[in-house]
Amino acid sequence: MSAQLSDIARIDYTIIPGVGSDVEYTRSRFLFNAPIKLKAEETYLLLGLDYRNIHLSFDDTNSAFNKGDLSDFQIMDFNIGFTQPITDTWRLGLRITPGISTNLTAKALSFEDVTFSADVLFIKEKVVDGVKKERLILGVSYSGNRGYNFPLPFVSFYRKWDPKWSFSVGIPKSNLQYHFSTKHRLKTYIELDGFTSNVQNGLVINDSEKATSINMSLIVGGLQYEYHLTKHWQLYARTAYIFSVRSKLRNQDRDNIYTITNASTAYLRTGIRFKI
Repeated sequence: MSAQLSDIARIDYTIIPGVGSDVEYTRSRFLFNAPIKLKAEETYLLLGLDYRNIHLSFDDTNSAFNKGDLSDFQIMDFNIGFTQPITDTWRLGLRITPGISTNLTAKALSFEDVTFSADVLFIKEKVVDGVKKERLILGVSYSGNRGYNFPLPFVSFYRKWDPKWSFSVGIPKSNLQYHFSTKHRLKTYIELDGFTSNVQNGLVINDSEKATSINMSLIVGGLQYEYHLTKHWQLYARTAYIFSVRSKLRNQDRDNIYTITNASTAYLRTGIRFKI
C-alpha cells in the first residue's frame, strides 16, 4: 500500500510565484514511511512522518491584517497504516494520520492546532506477461489539512498497456505517462493540492472580524519529468498551470471572511523520492 499510495521517502520544494497576487507561496516537505512486515502473509504495518513548512510572502501594500502572523505554517502528520489481503485479488488498506497544522504564534499548542486524516481503501492489482499491469483502488479519503475540509472519494485506475505507455485516472489525481527508458519518464497530470491551518490567537481583519484559520485549495495540471537514479531513487521536476485557486481566511464558524487575492497561474516543484 505504501508503494501504491505514497512514497517511502521524499524531499521536495514547491513555489507559486506572487506575480499579480497578494502573496507568494513556498513549501518545503520531508516525509518517510517505514513498512513493517507482520507475521501474517503479505500483511504490513506502516509508520511514518510527513513534515511541511509553508511560507507566505505578502505584498507590502496589503494592510488588512498583520502579515507576520501568516508568514509561516508548520504541518506535521504521523502516519499509521495497515494493509493485508482480504481475497485472492483484493487488498485492504487503512491509514490514520493524526497531526498538527499551525502558525505557532502562541507559546504552546492547543486543541485547535490538532488535525486528523484517514483513508479506507480497497486495492486490486493484476500483472500480465510481466509488462502489462492494471491496478484499481477504491475508497474514501479525508484530510484535515489538505485544503478540502470534507471526505473525498479515492478512485484510481492504473494501466500499463505497453512498455512505453501507462495512465492513471481518478480522484484526487490523474496522469498519462510516457516511458522513454528505464531511467527517463515524462508525464502529464492533474491533481488537487492545498492546505488548511489553525491561526493561533486569531487574526483581526480590517479592525473588525477575527480569522482563526486559513484555507488554500488548488486544482493544478502540467508536466513532470522523472529521472531514475537507481531502481528506487528518483529525481523529478514539474511545471504546472493553476486552473483554480482559493485562499480564504475563516472565522471560528468556518465562514469565509477574507479572500487573499491570488492570480498566479504558475506552479513549480522539484524533489527526490524513494519508491518501491
